[in-house]
Amino acid sequence: MNIDHEYRTDISSGWNRKHILGLQDLSRDELNIILNQASEFKRLAAIGETKLTPLAGTVVANLFFEPSTRTRISFGLAAKRLSADTVDFSASGSSLSKGESFVDTAKTIEAMGVSYVVVRHKTPGAPQLLAQHLDANILNAGDGTHEHPTQALLDIFTIREHFGKIEGLTVTLVGDILHSRVARSNIWGLKKLGAHVIVCGPTTLIPSEISKLGVEVSSNLDDVLPRTDCLNLLRIQFERQRGHYFPSIREYAHLFGMNKQRINKAKENVLILAPGPINRGVEITPDVADGPHSIILGQVSNGLIIRMACLYLLHLQRTASLGTPG
Repeated sequence: MNIDHEYRTDISSGWNRKHILGLQDLSRDELNIILNQASEFKRLAAIGETKLTPLAGTVVANLFFEPSTRTRISFGLAAKRLSADTVDFSASGSSLSKGESFVDTAKTIEAMGVSYVVVRHKTPGAPQLLAQHLDANILNAGDGTHEHPTQALLDIFTIREHFGKIEGLTVTLVGDILHSRVARSNIWGLKKLGAHVIVCGPTTLIPSEISKLGVEVSSNLDDVLPRTDCLNLLRIQFERQRGHYFPSIREYAHLFGMNKQRINKAKENVLILAPGPINRGVEITPDVADGPHSIILGQVSNGLIIRMACLYLLHLQRTASLGTPG
């Protein structure tokens, strides 16, 4: 069934941002607008309304300069659910190998009628650079170790959906905080929405000044586990590391891996999240990853809804700025 109505009602009133580059820049109200818009799309999906039309006639370009499975597929499907056409770009085999600049490549793609650009890049600040040089609305799909706003939003959306709130919860981010863009975005979003955030991992993988963001720092998971409502288990990002940050994977799993023994010490209703891909037996054991506390696959489903909401809100801003119906 295809419907064509005004999706925003009061949910998205007050949104006027042209780009979504990171959660550091968004206010509490703006975060709630995105989460509430996602809730509306999830409600529509639950009654079978999965093909909507607000982006019909527009083009979304997915520019991925780093490998991705979940984020790339999720953005592509989100655009199609909103009836947009999509262009998928991969850096391998592109004109970049012939010396073309990053900005010129993006401008060339934009000239093909692209209105919305989703970009992932290994360099922090790459989406901000495109926002300065393109007329298209830019959505950050992860830039180096800086931010990954839609991943954090889907994490936060999943937590709110489960507990009915964010304020007052204790959320512990465990693992490679130093190299994690997911951790930074989660910290910004969760703190603005009233959560108490703990970062936990080997001291070598926790930035020295992270406490300035208002988080609690711990190197002992067993100490913070009993007061944690949600555990977000971050992958050890070996591809971004230039040295050894702990003696062995086995030791890391022993000290920071989530296993059956630790689940038994946690709160009865503790929620286990992981941004993926997960390394079974390292950050989490298979019995926990597939157990009743885990909502990892639910995060993937919610990622589609969140990315629909972000694209739709950027569409509202674009049509308003052009003076066309949204």
